Amino acid sequence: MPHPVRRPLLWAGLAALVCGAVLCVIGWYGVSGERFAERQLPYIASCTVPGAALIVAGAVLLARGDHDQGPATTDETETDTDAGAEPVEGAPTPPPSAEGPLVRVPGGTLLHRPDCPLVTGKPGAAPPDDPSGLDLCPVCEPGPPASSPEA
Repeated sequence: MPHPVRRPLLWAGLAALVCGAVLCVIGWYGVSGERFAERQLPYIASCTVPGAALIVAGAVLLARGDHDQGPATTDETETDTDAGAEPVEGAPTPPPSAEGPLVRVPGGTLLHRPDCPLVTGKPGAAPPDDPSGLDLCPVCEPGPPASSPEA
């Protein structure tokens, strides 16, 4: 069953494509019957240019209708956690994990959780030697770094 939004977009896109094609044919026919450029311009301005615009608008409406799909289910969002994958807009983001030591990217000034999207898949992300001068990441919001036990 098509999504309710897709059907009007489909019909509007098809209508715009057909009307644009008809206008382009009329403009071509009018231009081809005139010898002088000054007598061809009205056909170009009133038929060919609007026809081309309708063809583009119809193509955009058809493409928009193809990408309008229902909301993602929770099963899809939970299984689609590839490293570096773009988050789906409107999809619930899983809470950040607190497991593992806080890490930083070489040359970075922020401490991140190991699963922070800003460091996931980055080469060289490792626990810092001295975390005292580093700020906490505003994205993953890690707690204060755990102090290492003194031996």
